[in-house]
Amino acid sequence: MARLSTELNRYFFEEVTAAQVSLKEVLALAGERTFGFLFVLLALPSALPIPAPGYSVPFGIVMFLLAVQLIAGRTRPWLPESWSHKQFDLPSVQKIVKAGIPWLRRLEAVSKPRITPVCTSLPGRTVLGIAIALMSISMMIPIPGTNTLPAMGIFVTGFGLLDDDGAISLGGLVLCVMGGILTTLILTFGYEAVKAGLSFLSGGRL
Repeated sequence: MARLSTELNRYFFEEVTAAQVSLKEVLALAGERTFGFLFVLLALPSALPIPAPGYSVPFGIVMFLLAVQLIAGRTRPWLPESWSHKQFDLPSVQKIVKAGIPWLRRLEAVSKPRITPVCTSLPGRTVLGIAIALMSISMMIPIPGTNTLPAMGIFVTGFGLLDDDGAISLGGLVLCVMGGILTTLILTFGYEAVKAGLSFLSGGRL
């Protein structure tokens, strides 16, 4: 099976010719593969340090539903057919994929099946599902700073699921915890106050 970075590059830059792509087409890329593929793909727009308006809420909703299914022990993802008609401009998708491929290739270079119970056992998948569900909720909050780090956590956790790499998924969980702490601070004290505090701690580099 081809690497995810190779498949995304081939599909969005060689095969798609329409001006827009639907969520159904994006989800079809997963084929027979696991939840991990979908988490990586759907978290990518919000995890990148580039503007991607309009993705966090709809993709956050989809990932929340997928996470609930992961917690429930499903082995195959399911989504309502009505959701499949959501359209996205191809140039915007290509921009996101192009920016994300280098990050995917870095993970692909070190990824291999290890500590597999984290990704394959029911307790492990339940913990991962809970973390992804919480980060999906954070992504849907319309406040600056509450979507990028949570999306990165989902992206890395999902990549570990994709390759049954428990070490990478555990690294994703660390990012999810950090994302949860940041979101809690922002909701408690406000974005500007948290930003000022982080800037102070970093010596004014933020």
